[in-house]
Amino acid sequence: MKSVKIMASAAALGVVLGGVAMAQFKPALDESRSIANSAKASQQRIDQLDDETTSLVNDYRAQLKQLESLQRYNASLQRNISAQERQIERLRTDIENVSGLQRAVQPLMEDMLAGLGSIINADLPFLLDERRGRVERLSAAMENPDISAAQRYRLIVEAYQIENEYGRTIGAYDGSIEYNGQNLTGEFLRVGRIALIFKTPDDSVLAIFDKGSNAYVDLNKGTYLADVKLGLRMAKEQTAPGLLPVPVRAPQGE
Repeated sequence: MKSVKIMASAAALGVVLGGVAMAQFKPALDESRSIANSAKASQQRIDQLDDETTSLVNDYRAQLKQLESLQRYNASLQRNISAQERQIERLRTDIENVSGLQRAVQPLMEDMLAGLGSIINADLPFLLDERRGRVERLSAAMENPDISAAQRYRLIVEAYQIENEYGRTIGAYDGSIEYNGQNLTGEFLRVGRIALIFKTPDDSVLAIFDKGSNAYVDLNKGTYLADVKLGLRMAKEQTAPGLLPVPVRAPQGE
């Protein structure tokens, strides 16, 4: 019986001692839990800051790329602006020189027009009314204030091109000449600028313009009439182009 009491007392003592120990370690356990919770909260904060840092770094890199793109675009615009400024400066210089250019071009055009008239007067007398009429119209254009200098120059150049074309082609047209005191009507064959031949419709007269005498002289019908008729058909595009014998005066020595 006595031993039972002793065991009961020991158990009671153990309970008392356990309660005392728990009371002593509770603050430490609470502190440990508090530290663990703080550590967990700190880790969550660190993870959040890491995510925010990663997002900021990515955004920064994107902004750097955009900045580089904008800088290159701005540099391109600056080059375009610089080129446009140079062009504006050239245009400003050209505008300032326009009056001087016009003063220089005007005498040139007058000389070209006078030269065109001299060419016609010294040339074979073909299509004289048409060619001289062109020079007269150009002379009138030179005095017309409504026609710009550029337009006048273009008209003169076109007239020279027409005259140049005569030297590379053959042509046929109707007209009349004074021949042996008679006014004869017929058709002309122009072969470049080397021959101008006249023929009456009935083939009774065949003549060629002679620069030496500045008049039409008789051309041998037996030798050249068939060739002249062929040349007229060629000029009128009634037959295919081909070789055409042309009477040309041989050059004379000094």
